[in-house]
Amino acid sequence: MTARPLRAAVAFTVALVALSGLAYLLQQTLYARPTTMDLTPAAAGQPGQPPSAVPAAPAVPSVPSGSEAASGGDVPVIDETWLQQTSTASGVPVTALRAYARAELMAPGGCGIGWTTLAGIGWVESQHGLIGGRVLLLDGRSSEPIVGPALNGVGNVMAIPATRESRRWHGDKVWDHAFGPMQFISSTWVDWQSDGDGDGVSDPNDLDDAAYAAARYLCAGERDLASAAGWTAGILSYNNARSYLDAVHVAATAYADRTR
Repeated sequence: MTARPLRAAVAFTVALVALSGLAYLLQQTLYARPTTMDLTPAAAGQPGQPPSAVPAAPAVPSVPSGSEAASGGDVPVIDETWLQQTSTASGVPVTALRAYARAELMAPGGCGIGWTTLAGIGWVESQHGLIGGRVLLLDGRSSEPIVGPALNGVGNVMAIPATRESRRWHGDKVWDHAFGPMQFISSTWVDWQSDGDGDGVSDPNDLDDAAYAAARYLCAGERDLASAAGWTAGILSYNNARSYLDAVHVAATAYADRTR
């Protein structure tokens, strides 16, 4: 590797690490009190307004359903050569990339969500399940559960009491927490729980399931994530903070640029 590409790679890594430092703090604004932002396409790209460019990468290639490599059922099988090459180029672990790619293919038709957007969220929320020195296992689960800070009303977060359902995910008897690599809270997971790998279980701690649930959530209401306004609205519905929007956009755009 020449000096210039090496410096570029280091700069990219430093930038993403800096963004990941925001992750824990941004989790505290996951249910932040509403802010006002102009989401019209005309405003996109202007100072203080939503990004005008939607992060997009080439389409994900899946294995034909009739081939011996396909497992059958409703879960697409992603081409392994593409996974290895794209993982190397992007820096996204193969297991995480497979989850994001499958979620793209399984998302509602016409939504236009790309794996780069899901990867951008996955990086900011949990570094693809690796945050805090964790290891992402082959089954899509991290070596240790990921639990965000208490949603206790302190600072710019809503106060959300724990429920019997939510306690089983985070263990706090008083306050709710976001959990898993894509940082859902219990009430949202109940509505959007998904089985992204076809194992018959919907588990927010499994990145396969969480990524698919996130895709369905972002695509709700026939939202068009291929448009600047639709993409911006989707990300803000996930976390209503401009700093979060910017962090996801930077990460998702970097992944798209590195894999074109």
